[in-house]
Amino acid sequence: MAKLPDNRVSTIICAFTMDRWNDLCAAIGSLQTQTRPPDEIILVVDHNETLLARAVEQGWEGVLVVPNRQAQGLSGGRNTGIAVSSGDLLAFLDDDAVAGSEWIENLVRYAAEPVVLGCASIINPIWLAARPRWFPDEFLWTVGCSYRGLPTVATPVRNVFGGAMMIRRAVFDAVGDFHKALGRSGGSLASCEETEICLRASAAFPQGRFMMVPTAKVGHKVPGTRLTWGYFRRRCVAEGRSKAYLAKLVQRRGTLNTERDYVLRTLIKGVLRGLADTALGFDPYGVTRAAAIIFGLCAACYGYALGCMGLP
Repeated sequence: MAKLPDNRVSTIICAFTMDRWNDLCAAIGSLQTQTRPPDEIILVVDHNETLLARAVEQGWEGVLVVPNRQAQGLSGGRNTGIAVSSGDLLAFLDDDAVAGSEWIENLVRYAAEPVVLGCASIINPIWLAARPRWFPDEFLWTVGCSYRGLPTVATPVRNVFGGAMMIRRAVFDAVGDFHKALGRSGGSLASCEETEICLRASAAFPQGRFMMVPTAKVGHKVPGTRLTWGYFRRRCVAEGRSKAYLAKLVQRRGTLNTERDYVLRTLIKGVLRGLADTALGFDPYGVTRAAAIIFGLCAACYGYALGCMGLP
């Protein structure tokens, strides 16, 4: 096996609730058993004194536990992790995700190239409840997972994906932190903080690129509470609102080209596939999946309209 490039890697996990304690332990454990071990593991606790005390008491070997020193929310937590880290490459993992044993090794193979600003992973669902048969693969992003339509080979992409990503420290040195108005906070389902910083990075480094690395895989736990029509609707509306805010922040032609292509290519094919599953494959849920795609798109458009008008 060829020697991996010598880059210092910091891994950052942000946690906010005791309800995910077992998930958090599994996430940290997956980082401690990597074929290419991280040089440091940082756990940022988001304004939860009980969780902070429990994490400190746990005494994980090689894990630095710190409180979020910025505003409450995922962006503030990640920014705190960046501030206390020392790596050349910063890997971010959700607290309810489990990294494959070669996750860091595979990311570093690409991220070590100077022209590569960051890398995205494949995030596979770990279903904690039965997956509804109406749920379309094209909308797996609503539960934090990779969706149908993403590249299946190493390919340049517009942005990385928050649940499992690696970004070069030089990006943050050049363009600053994650935007605090984006990203999850409390019960909010806001997103797009990683998209926004990748757009800033691409403007600052015109020759740089972000890469999708399909060999870098993680599992993301999906509880039954995220498998309802109500959650599906709320997540789609929140995504639309986030995209509207993103467009206002960036104000650059072509900002949402990726979303346009997703609608015109992935979603239209998904609707046709669902209808064909019912008409030709005798799957009664195919038409329901097609309907879910249309419903999800409409909900996202509704959220986008609300965001454009500045309405709650």
